[in-house]
Amino acid sequence: MPRELKILVWLVAAFLGLYFLPVDAARFQGAVLEALKLAKWYAREHVLLCLVPAFFIAGAIGVFVSRNAVMKYLGPKAPAWLSYSVASVSGTVLAVCSCTVLPLFGSIYHRGAGLGPAIAFLYSGPAINVLAIVLTARILGWRLGLARAVGAVAFSVVIGLLMHLLFLKEERAKAAQARTVHMADEHGAPRPLGQTALFLFSMVGILVFANWARPQNASGPWAAIFHVKWVVTAAFGLLLGVCLVRFLRLKPWIVASAALPVVALALLLPGHPVVAFTAGAAGLAALTFRGDAEMTEWREQTWGFAKQVLPLLFGGVLAAGLFLGSPGGKDAGLVPNAWIQALVGDSPQALLSILGEPEGTRIQWLETIWPLWTNLFASITGALMYFATLTEVPIVRGLLDSGMGQGPALALLLAGPALSLPNMLVIHSILGPRKTLAFVGLVVVLSAATGMAFGALGS
Repeated sequence: MPRELKILVWLVAAFLGLYFLPVDAARFQGAVLEALKLAKWYAREHVLLCLVPAFFIAGAIGVFVSRNAVMKYLGPKAPAWLSYSVASVSGTVLAVCSCTVLPLFGSIYHRGAGLGPAIAFLYSGPAINVLAIVLTARILGWRLGLARAVGAVAFSVVIGLLMHLLFLKEERAKAAQARTVHMADEHGAPRPLGQTALFLFSMVGILVFANWARPQNASGPWAAIFHVKWVVTAAFGLLLGVCLVRFLRLKPWIVASAALPVVALALLLPGHPVVAFTAGAAGLAALTFRGDAEMTEWREQTWGFAKQVLPLLFGGVLAAGLFLGSPGGKDAGLVPNAWIQALVGDSPQALLSILGEPEGTRIQWLETIWPLWTNLFASITGALMYFATLTEVPIVRGLLDSGMGQGPALALLLAGPALSLPNMLVIHSILGPRKTLAFVGLVVVLSAATGMAFGALGS
């Protein structure tokens, strides 16, 4: 299609959309409000504590991690058992949401990781969350908890391998190119790997413990860690400061001047640790202006990921809120909750009642395809919704109480945390349309198939 014709089509579509915009409809008004609520909640709960540290880590991987190291452990020529093990374990340790994992995924992929291991990392980060799986077993039953744990671990490897096979020709070309390129990294080679690992470890510790979620039970090891999460986060911040001085050659007084406001705010506002955390992020950003070429490149890499990811994420969050509402919100999205509950129930009777069919109506073909439909719909809906860490469990609990089957519940738990509409938009910008469609399709189809098998075994 010629460029001018494309512009005309987009202009006409925008005009028609605005012309017929149902601004007077109560559901549309409620959906717009839900979209803004979700965006506000996302900005407050995830940008400062999740995404900002993730951007710094992604930028550091792009600058300080030797390409040789990435190729050795995650590259297309690395042994499969090693690359997929490293990718899955790395994602599991992070235990972040589907959006926070994106800059980290983009960084290791652009650094030379093979498509399969990178996808395994992308899926395992949000999907294999130990606390979420424990919470699933306690609230939704041990069978769903066990099935989620087994399914998520298997999916990270299976989906990665399938993506590798689907794009095998490109992966072979990437491996051949890697052999012809001089693999010495101008920044990574002079610094010992142990120093870089400790530097990244300090930032990963900040990311993990600053976002440690409150467990349901007030006692136990998870609760004990939650109560001291900010103390542990501060300890990792101190380790980061030591790394900046020892490994990146910043003057101690410069690092101390950046840390002083953080300490002061933590003491003055102990009930608002996010304020001190924000000051710490701002101080770290300021330090990147005081170092050498490495620090400058770290800043540029971090800013590059932020520019690429944030606009797409916020656009996707607004769209997800508009159509499906916010987690825990009232039935105010464009898609009514009653329809979602009816479409994932154990039988089509709830759907038939919404359609106005007399009670007891039986439609043979609908009952025949119902197990396939409910699992597929649950996995698609979960893939489009945005789930923050642990929020999927109470949502699924509510759907189960409204008549959702065990199979669709598992399908949603396997697809939902790993994907979201904002997540897909960013993956598209990194991998392109073909690979993104393949990844999303594999997650949705495998989740639905696993849900069907689980539901059949439980019936």
